[in-house]
Amino acid sequence: MKPGLFYLFPNENFLDLNPYQGGYADNDGAASFGPCTRNHYLFHYVISGAGTLNADDTGLVERQFKIHTGQGFLIFPGRVTIYWADKQHPWEYVWIEFDGIYASEIIKEAGLSKESPIYKPKDRILANALKDTMMELAGEVKGTHFYKMSKLYQFADYFIRAAGGTSMPSPANVSLSDYYMQTAFLYIEKNFMNDISVESIAARCNIHRNQLLKLFKERIGQGPQEYLIKYRMSKAAQLLLTTGLSVNEIGNAVGYANQLHFSRAFKNVYGMSPKIFRENKRNSV
Repeated sequence: MKPGLFYLFPNENFLDLNPYQGGYADNDGAASFGPCTRNHYLFHYVISGAGTLNADDTGLVERQFKIHTGQGFLIFPGRVTIYWADKQHPWEYVWIEFDGIYASEIIKEAGLSKESPIYKPKDRILANALKDTMMELAGEVKGTHFYKMSKLYQFADYFIRAAGGTSMPSPANVSLSDYYMQTAFLYIEKNFMNDISVESIAARCNIHRNQLLKLFKERIGQGPQEYLIKYRMSKAAQLLLTTGLSVNEIGNAVGYANQLHFSRAFKNVYGMSPKIFRENKRNSV
């Protein structure tokens, strides 16, 4: 892979739209990423070349998609994906990871879904403006993070209009339950390493514990405690693969003072101990 760009957004709390990272890569024919899941929406726009996306749909059936120059693909939170460059014509792309209470409405307006995650813009001029805006989001710029936020809203506008959508979501289209869920997600993301509970998450949302449990079950099919554990384990897996920290140190970093409890939780999610997970991944490289 050739040198690219990467920008990690400041740890600010924007509920309407919240950016996490942006980047650009000019891949070689051996480039691939995954299998993995994401905690937020991740959109790639292909500037040149081609590649393939494997993603499970709502029925957990794996589907394969071919993506070419001028198209894009969206990875939905919680979906298992792997994507790789075409060997003869490897892709060059730019990406943005985002979320927020408007995120699902923006994606709907652009015509994307878990069953149809491929972005096929109808207006090439707007698509080029979309690409330029994403490139700006991927690079370092002078100015405050509010400038970057303005570019994220510009991205949303081009994203919708290039695909043939007609409007940005209005506050009337965003429910109070969307606000509660996003508040809970952000609270977990910023505090997963601390001793938090379902009660403290509900308190942050200013709703009753039972209401929070119902919302999580309806929206993502699991309770907040299960989501918290899986979120912690996904962070632990990243640390196991990218750092030399010990298993005990990683357990502490994701909120487990007891190494045995951490190892048991990790095995419940990944089917193996943290130590074996690290060894297997290293041996497969």
